[in-house]
Amino acid sequence: MKFEDFVCFKAAIPEFQAPDRDGAIAELVSSLDRAGKLGNSNAKAITRAVIKRENEASTGMGRGVAVPHVKHKAVKGVIAAIGQSSAGIEFAALDKQPVYSVILLISPVDDPDKHLQAMENIFRHLQYEKFRKFLRHCRSAEQIEDLLREADEGSSLF
Repeated sequence: MKFEDFVCFKAAIPEFQAPDRDGAIAELVSSLDRAGKLGNSNAKAITRAVIKRENEASTGMGRGVAVPHVKHKAVKGVIAAIGQSSAGIEFAALDKQPVYSVILLISPVDDPDKHLQAMENIFRHLQYEKFRKFLRHCRSAEQIEDLLREADEGSSLF
């Protein structure tokens, strides 16, 4: 599975308006909703589900990245959105450092294999310092899309 298979590039947020975790999650869900990826009137329920999941165990993996994720009946396919914070957001990350890049993943309840494939792709790329660094420095939706498409093509940069 490649990023282009599940990331909604139109929903990318180059700079969060929200200063906190819950606000950033809500922004990403709203952005996916505006892009038509969540069905009718599901944004609030999905936001609550992601925050509930986050309260159970933080998805702040450290090194400036968080990958909040949830399975929800409202989505028909795996979908993701990416957002950035130049100031950093407190996300209860494992390394106790701020998060600058957030990759929100929402998957259908009945397709755990696709969820795992998307997660594997995300974490495979996030293990590379160069990828995390380039992602953190993306300042537009176009830059985020270009970086992910390069990663999909197996760029030797990562």
